[in-house]
Amino acid sequence: MPSFDIVSKTDLSEVDNALANMSREMEQRYDFKGASASIERKGDEIVINADDDLKLKQMHELLQGHLARRQIDAGCIEYKTAEKAAGQSVRQTAVIRQGIDKELAKKLVKEIKAQKLKVQAAIQGDELRVTGKKRDDLQAVIAFLKELSIEQPLQYENFRD
Repeated sequence: MPSFDIVSKTDLSEVDNALANMSREMEQRYDFKGASASIERKGDEIVINADDDLKLKQMHELLQGHLARRQIDAGCIEYKTAEKAAGQSVRQTAVIRQGIDKELAKKLVKEIKAQKLKVQAAIQGDELRVTGKKRDDLQAVIAFLKELSIEQPLQYENFRD
């Protein structure tokens, strides 16, 4: 039976490259001269340290731009609330989303079933497997999911006949 998997993966080596390029650009930029702004990745988390809220917003824009240059969807990063550090400095944690969480998986299954296509969607850990008798139905599901406004980037792989 034809099937494919819906996954959400982020290439961490590309994220590391984007962060390294961002750090180099921050060293060169005039508005970051003398600032104690830094960014680093620890596992699936990115820790952003900035002098103030303005620098934090600038670092967000830089991060979005460098991720886009590396063909990484900026929606894979979920920003937590900024917290005060020493003095006026601000610290923020951003989580790199890996896999599809249960709530999103249930929502996707519900949306696929609402389309009345002859396919079955099953949750398998942090991914979804969609099976059907016809390839056309599976391709219709992929086209439908691309139309949905989901903040997390999805990839479609293991398309089998």
